[in-house]
Amino acid sequence: MGDEEPLSRRDLLGGKLFGHLRSSLADALESRIRAFEDLGAEMAPPEVEGSPESLVDPAQIPLLQRPPGAIDEEMFLDECTRCDECIAVCPPSAIRKAPDAFGRAAGTPMIDPRIQACVMCSDTPCITACEPNVLRSDLPLTMGSAMIVPSDCLAFLGQSCTTCTDACPVDGALDLTDGLPRIDSQRCTGCGVCHQVCPAPVNAVITRPAQDRPIPPAPSGS
Repeated sequence: MGDEEPLSRRDLLGGKLFGHLRSSLADALESRIRAFEDLGAEMAPPEVEGSPESLVDPAQIPLLQRPPGAIDEEMFLDECTRCDECIAVCPPSAIRKAPDAFGRAAGTPMIDPRIQACVMCSDTPCITACEPNVLRSDLPLTMGSAMIVPSDCLAFLGQSCTTCTDACPVDGALDLTDGLPRIDSQRCTGCGVCHQVCPAPVNAVITRPAQDRPIPPAPSGS
């Protein structure tokens, strides 16, 4: 089934996803997505020998997964005050600071589902605590997207496993069809719970940060 996916991992990390990115960086990114879970707390951007730091500007390349309700990345980087309030109030401690390796984005809030996934709190305390309003309740809570790698998934390999579907906190985002987990891309928020709980020897779930996030509407009367 993996060979029949309409968009290969190389496509996702090459021209079809990043478009303008030069091929050397695309190749580096391609080699990293399969080992995404190994990034851990460091979450360092891919290193390309001889490339300027601007090539991994997080405003251009969506490597960071933001908390729910995050505004457009360029605006997020400009307006986030690094106050850490969203980090302090996150019940599962899913939100953490982006490491120094991200340069301009260092210190901004991010989620690494390998360490702790977002559990989609119904009262979104991170949004309530955000005084700079870079996390907003009037924007979609979608943080990214998830995909299942059939060649690594226990259910696709003929074993009985419903761990990811049992744990998914979003109704209808991840269900079983003929005993196999299927992700509804229209409902998936990219929270990362399925990635965190996957018991397969090689994690069968890849989560990708949202490529585009909305610019918030202007205040009424402006």
